[in-house]
Parts: sequence; structure tokens; C-alpha cells
Amino acid sequence: MGDPDDDEPLRPLNWNLLTGEEAESEWLDLNAWVHWLRTTYGLPPTVIPPYWHRHDELVWELSALHLHWLNSYDPEGTPAGPFAWHRDFAEARNRLRDWVSTCGTRLDRDRPTRRTAWPGENTTPQAPESVIEDREADFVQFVIDDVRARRHTEDRVRTDL
Repeated sequence: MGDPDDDEPLRPLNWNLLTGEEAESEWLDLNAWVHWLRTTYGLPPTVIPPYWHRHDELVWELSALHLHWLNSYDPEGTPAGPFAWHRDFAEARNRLRDWVSTCGTRLDRDRPTRRTAWPGENTTPQAPESVIEDREADFVQFVIDDVRARRHTEDRVRTDL
């Protein structure tokens, strides 16, 4: 999706509908861009934490911001695109801070985002906090697991047809 040599127009990205192959490509593109973003702008882990990939709310926000950046810096785009992106980036940083604060991930520790059960729903036990030892190794394993799960779903759908 983010390939500048690709002639397909940019489109919104719905993580829920990606195949395993599409997801793998998108994860790698997004990860590279998030790394560039956090280092270029000196963003602290209160805005982009190491385990952002393990929190859906951060994935969706960063993915939307990435797509907006690609569109704003398209060579055929308007010269005002980068200015608009920076304005929206300022708003997105505030939302990212809120998401990080709510989900509880930090520089050196992470826990899954807590989900509140509504009346009548089964409660799920809260997962404990874990120490972040190797962010890159975790990301690679996360992508492998995600792609495997998506391919398994694809296989089940094919056999059910």
C-alpha cells in the first residue's frame, strides 16, 4: 500500500479485512514508518511506546496517520499537504497520549489493554504486566502469529465453501 512505485491509488486500510499476505506487508511498512516517525520527531514512549503493535487502538491510529502522511507527501499532491499533515499530526499526538495512558503500555513494561465487561457479559481475567526485553524480536513473532492466524482463517473459509 505504501509503495511509491505502485500505480494503485491509496485507500483506507481496514486491518480486519486483510489477508495474511496483505497483513504481513502492511505490518512491515507500518513498523518501518513508525520507527522513522518516532526517531525523526523524537517522540517519547508516552506517544509511541515500543509495543504499539500489541494495542489495536494504537495500530488503528498510527495506521491512519501513516496513510495520511503517504497522501500528504505524494509527489502529485497539493503543496499544502505537508502542512495539513503536521496540523493533523499535532491532534493525533494528543490522541496517542490518551491511548497510551488508557492501555497501560510503557517503555519497559506492557500489559494487554484492559477491557471492561458490560452487564451480562463474561468477565475475562486481566493479563499481568510483562517486561519488554527485545522489542524487535517481539514484533517479528507478533507478525508471524498474526499472519498465521489470518492464513488459518483463510483456509477455513476456503474449505467451508
